[in-house]
Amino acid sequence: MPPPNADAVPPERLAANLKGVRGRIAEAATRAGRDPAGVKLVAVTKSVGVETIQELLKLGVKELGENRLQVARPKVQALEKDMEAAGARWRFIGHLQTNKVKYVLREFSHVDAVDSLHLLEAIAKDAPLRGRGVVPCLAEVNVSGEQQKHGLKPGDLQAFLARAAQLPTVAVQGLMTMAPDSDDLEGVVRPVFRKLRELREQANAAKWYPQPLAELSMGMTNDFPVAVEEGATMVRVGSALFA
Repeated sequence: MPPPNADAVPPERLAANLKGVRGRIAEAATRAGRDPAGVKLVAVTKSVGVETIQELLKLGVKELGENRLQVARPKVQALEKDMEAAGARWRFIGHLQTNKVKYVLREFSHVDAVDSLHLLEAIAKDAPLRGRGVVPCLAEVNVSGEQQKHGLKPGDLQAFLARAAQLPTVAVQGLMTMAPDSDDLEGVVRPVFRKLRELREQANAAKWYPQPLAELSMGMTNDFPVAVEEGATMVRVGSALFA
């Protein structure tokens, strides 16, 4: 992983890449009869340094995602004033070990991959100690069932949300998943995104959680248009922005 002062992506190329990604989001939303404004772009900045992130902020990107704490922390600290001025926020999007919760809660506003009850309870317990009020979270669901992926089993989501409802220092805002790494977008990838959307619909209809689950974080560089067509409210894009 590059250090915070990694070679920057030329601003003109970054702007063109961002325009292209936003255009593809808009096209996919239009195909699905959705308002493109209902889809947030989370720029996954693990491969770039401070200078490129500053350019992203100037271009209006408000949601930044990092998945490795040791890589993220120097950038988060260096960009504190830039982020505040831009009204932007950091989202932790990777697998989080419970012994790292205290650090993530200091640096990140959102935790987007809460993949177990154990982690949920650790966040809820630590939040007051870090001066946090309510920590916004997403429940990560392993829809594909791949053994190498983290996440709740779909059948465990109801119990997870029931416990979350008892914890006043966390707020589950929606669901997150990762599709298999496959070129078969229609046969393999789309069904995973569709199942997450259907799971959210089921949870909301049955009131598994006191507040409606508004967010669906799904789709990355290789498959985000399909995710948008299936209802994603957030897509996590890295290499398409920085290539």
